[in-house]
Amino acid sequence: QVQLVESGGGSVQSGGSLRLSCAASGYTYSNYCMGWFRQAPGKEREGVATIERLGKTNYADSVKGRFTISRDNAKNTLYLQMNSLKPEDTAMYYCAANYNYCPGSWRYMDYWGKGTLVTISS
Repeated sequence: QVQLVESGGGSVQSGGSLRLSCAASGYTYSNYCMGWFRQAPGKEREGVATIERLGKTNYADSVKGRFTISRDNAKNTLYLQMNSLKPEDTAMYYCAANYNYCPGSWRYMDYWGKGTLVTISS
């Protein structure tokens, strides 16, 4: 049974940092593209960052230079280091997995976690 469990969310002030983690189980983690996605109240879900099986990364323009995605295949864990946080980063953050490649849209990711809430105050 595939499970993705996010942690590390919380409330911080603008300019602060958070590190999200996603623990994966129930599948061969190293065979999957992994990604972080977010959804703010009243808005559509959007991609934040993805990391391919061999480590190539891709970021949304809004987070480039502030967020870093990484994966530890030995620990089956995905991370998102978020620095210089802004109020507009406030959202529920989701971890997701897709077999073999990173699709062009979050809609095509195979598996999803339940999310962790990030709230940034000004």
